Amino acid sequence: MATGARVPLLTGPRNASPSFAVPRRFFLCQRFKLVLAALSAPPPSKAAISTQSPVEGAYLEDGKGVNNWDVFTHVQGNIINNDNGDVSDDHYHRYLEDIKIVQSLGVNAYRFSISWARILPRGRFGEINPRGIMFYNEIIDNLLLRGIQPFVTIHHHDIPQELEDRYGGWLSPLIQKDFVYFAKICFKNFGDRVKYWTTINEPGLFADMAYIRGKYPPGHCSKPFGNCSSGNSNIEPLIAMHNMLLSHAMAVDLYRKHFQMNVVGFIGIIANAFMYEPLTDEESDQHAVNRALAFNLAWMLDPLVLGDYPPEMRHILGSGLPRFSPIERKLLEGSLDFIGINHYSTLYAKDCTHSACTNGEDRPIRGFVSTTGYRDGVAIGGLTGMPRFFVVPRGMEKIIDYVKKRYNNKPMFVTENGFTPPAQQSEQVQDLLEDINRIKFHKAYLSSLARAIRNGADVRGYFIWTLMDNFEWINGYNTRFGLYYVDRQTLKRTPKLSATWFTGLVEKWDLGEHFRGSSALGYTMDTRVSTQPKNQWEQMGYEEKTAAVNEEMKRMNRLPVNSTYATHRLRVLNKILQLLSIQRTAAQDEELQLLFAGLSL
Repeated sequence: MATGARVPLLTGPRNASPSFAVPRRFFLCQRFKLVLAALSAPPPSKAAISTQSPVEGAYLEDGKGVNNWDVFTHVQGNIINNDNGDVSDDHYHRYLEDIKIVQSLGVNAYRFSISWARILPRGRFGEINPRGIMFYNEIIDNLLLRGIQPFVTIHHHDIPQELEDRYGGWLSPLIQKDFVYFAKICFKNFGDRVKYWTTINEPGLFADMAYIRGKYPPGHCSKPFGNCSSGNSNIEPLIAMHNMLLSHAMAVDLYRKHFQMNVVGFIGIIANAFMYEPLTDEESDQHAVNRALAFNLAWMLDPLVLGDYPPEMRHILGSGLPRFSPIERKLLEGSLDFIGINHYSTLYAKDCTHSACTNGEDRPIRGFVSTTGYRDGVAIGGLTGMPRFFVVPRGMEKIIDYVKKRYNNKPMFVTENGFTPPAQQSEQVQDLLEDINRIKFHKAYLSSLARAIRNGADVRGYFIWTLMDNFEWINGYNTRFGLYYVDRQTLKRTPKLSATWFTGLVEKWDLGEHFRGSSALGYTMDTRVSTQPKNQWEQMGYEEKTAAVNEEMKRMNRLPVNSTYATHRLRVLNKILQLLSIQRTAAQDEELQLLFAGLSL
């Protein structure tokens, strides 16, 4: 791969439009404000990964101000195990090491978000922090030097605490001015090199967790949704979302008028997107599915594509739902070049207008819908380390199809999709490293995504969540989505089998079968993507397989001892030899095929 090339991922007119041309690619994501790298699942030319600011650590170093999460995580009981992001993965001091890891994986795009309080410690009420600007410039420049395109999220849940203290953060329209000022600083300092921007990550999820459930800062809620010291779960989330949507639209307007013409740039927003299925065959539960999608996904996207809130919400909430002025509607409508989709799982939806529901699901703010992962005690899919994240691959195709139809097939990126294993009582590091279930998860979800693309969905890329295990908001370090394991004592990064598998896909997969080359930095996805390994493996005998593995081990041993790529492959090659030497179960046969497919010997 030509690491020095600066070839744009997207190509098209300077004035972005819904029809901009761009090759489809696969990417990887991390979480926590520096969405660290773009790691694409298969090809050697267009891969991506991401992180968020809490991965940085260094929470009060080099002029960074206190943000809402710094305050929230230092209150005992708010986070599992009372974890916090003070050090996190220490990406702030290890970014060069992490970018080298990203490069070693063969990716060519990197999604990260910018810590608002690192750039503007006090918002617009204080000075710009030059060391914060320098830090992100270092990341952007080092990515581009390695042929990796930055994919930047401006805001990912964290705001300077000063804004919360002065006027209530997202509950005040004053934050619109602060957000646009922050966005302008980012565009001005980084926009000459950054071609992909997203304004806000998952505004719907944040409104829910911060102002309905009270689980994110500022921790507002009211009964029956929670027992907070302040808040109104029926009103505040609507106000917060209203201000986030207008902040987005104003930032996009600024970008298009003053910065987009300087580069071939594109700007969007990222939605938290569960899919839903009816709990029963009753027509009322099918209607509940439609309302669940409207109250969770269309709540954000309808105003930005169509200019107003979903009619499903207006019908139920009436005058309680804020209204946009004619000028605001004009600003909102079409304020997206692409839609970012964070999809992990699918839930059942149950109607609460004609049947009893609990925990506030029979309230207008929930659309009179109850959502659950169980029907008659049986889970909708495989269990993970998150209570509402079930493994339901078909949901990927369904949610992409829903967005395609509702929004006239506007270009999409799957900006997050990932797996964390269920927690075990006596968890061993080796068990975490041999993460075969993560490989199965991504193969299944990629196959589902391929079906959606075959059916015409304009999906431009796929980001895996995530590069390395990190601080996952209220779950602390209790969940592990990463392709890399991070030792919490030493912070050493160790690749899991999934990292090796993805490296193999990027480096060696038969692109003629799975992906079509399209540019120096990217590959168009071939919608005939197969989840099966190459036939040649099945046709080889035991001695041929062993010889092929041994030959590859010799080749790897000739590489430098510090080669991450060689380390990955040698561990998998040893695992293959181990499996070849025993009487295998059906599950072990499947694991062997997956490992071999990833190496593409």
